[in-house]
Amino acid sequence: SATFPLMADNLTAAMMDEAHDSITAWPAYVPTPLVQLDKVAAHCGIAAVYYKDESQRFDLKSFKALGGAYAVAKLVAEQTAFGVDPTTITVTTATDGNHGRSVAWGAQQAGCRAEIYIHQHVSEERADAMAAYGANINRINGNYEASLAACKADAAAHNHFIVSDTSWPGYRAAPLNIMAGYTVMGREIIDQMGSVKPSHCFLPIGVGGLAAGIVAPLWRDRGAELGRMIGVESYMSSCFLDSIVAGAPQLVDITAETLMAGLSCGEVSDVAWEILQPTLAHCLAIGDDAVAPLMAGFTNSSFAPAPIEAGECATAGLAALLAAKKDPALWQELGFESQSVVLLIGTEGATDPFLYQQLIAAGRQI
Repeated sequence: SATFPLMADNLTAAMMDEAHDSITAWPAYVPTPLVQLDKVAAHCGIAAVYYKDESQRFDLKSFKALGGAYAVAKLVAEQTAFGVDPTTITVTTATDGNHGRSVAWGAQQAGCRAEIYIHQHVSEERADAMAAYGANINRINGNYEASLAACKADAAAHNHFIVSDTSWPGYRAAPLNIMAGYTVMGREIIDQMGSVKPSHCFLPIGVGGLAAGIVAPLWRDRGAELGRMIGVESYMSSCFLDSIVAGAPQLVDITAETLMAGLSCGEVSDVAWEILQPTLAHCLAIGDDAVAPLMAGFTNSSFAPAPIEAGECATAGLAALLAAKKDPALWQELGFESQSVVLLIGTEGATDPFLYQQLIAAGRQI
């Protein structure tokens, strides 16, 4: 079988298999639906559009449930193997909401403590959802990078274990385990699609962990016939696009927050970069204009036979696909034809119910 770029030093097949065996044994585990957006495919003149609906992932309504909780479980298991009492362990992370919710949930399951750091733009609803699992919430002035800096400083001072989905020099183990958790989603997609293979995948990118978690099992399955992997970011935080252009990871200073909060990350994860830099065919940056209308469209069956609960970030791939369709030159550059099969990742449901209802209402007015 084909060897994934840098996989020996990164996300190995054994790590993916271990994550799959562990997570699929969790209580209440079921694969999330893979829905065909027939109306979108007809509009675009292509063979099929598949949408992975992560709004139904456990009770957390987000793909993030697969990563943070799995990394916490592995960390606590490793520590208890040395005789450490789980109740003396504190895990910590910075988050825009969904990852922290997974870490908090994982800490509750593992019997350890969680300290979660959020920035000033994270909603109270998302903070409350994390606190509901017993986590202590620390709100920091500034953006995501400011909350991560505070998380790192306090972890060093108090011997907390960082469980971040962002890697940096000398910090790789937890982000790799988180990405290994995400590969369960990619493996489900492969099983659900059967003999059908995607020609194009639109991958929402924050720090890159989700995209890498989809690409890795697809590469393992298809090798050189991977298809076109397309990164989708907010133009307000397009750290991956900037990094691809520069040829090395770049830091973006986020001055305005996108509605797609999970994509609001200014720095690429090193381990994700190693996987995505050799495999992404294209990188697209989009605005927020389509978020509310597409969220509303999902609820009223505009795209599929039945309503779908799609949160803000879940619209990114569809927004990019529809924007590309409107631009004939871009459509051609992306290599679309009548037999194209598109994979979209519906990353989240209503993880902030109040904002979700606000945006649905706004979207119906447009």
